[in-house]
Amino acid sequence: MLNNVILVGRLTANPEIVEIEGAKKVTTVILAVNRNFKNADGLYDIDFIRCILWNSVASTTTEYCHAGDVIGVKGRLQTSKYEDENKKTHYITDVIAERVTFLSTNKKHEEVNEKSSNDKKGE
Repeated sequence: MLNNVILVGRLTANPEIVEIEGAKKVTTVILAVNRNFKNADGLYDIDFIRCILWNSVASTTTEYCHAGDVIGVKGRLQTSKYEDENKKTHYITDVIAERVTFLSTNKKHEEVNEKSSNDKKGE
């Protein structure tokens, strides 16, 4: 059996790392992925896909990536379920990232970091 997912999209927010159970690190990111076809209005629809990153993948992504950056995610699908107060079952499907590739960065972020670095040099 095979469970592989490959996505390329933009981060919708800055990744934030959370430490759990002492040494484990996790971050959840939302990846905005354009569909390959236009809708009836002539626009590309966008899917917002939740990806969960663990340990070193989470740390590296949090350190180097920011909202608007384009990343590639290779991973697997994982489905969980919960029951609400009305006893209705809801299913959630996440991508569990096994590998993240940094494809491009947000130019505005780079310019801000470059400017702040130059400001510090002048001090």
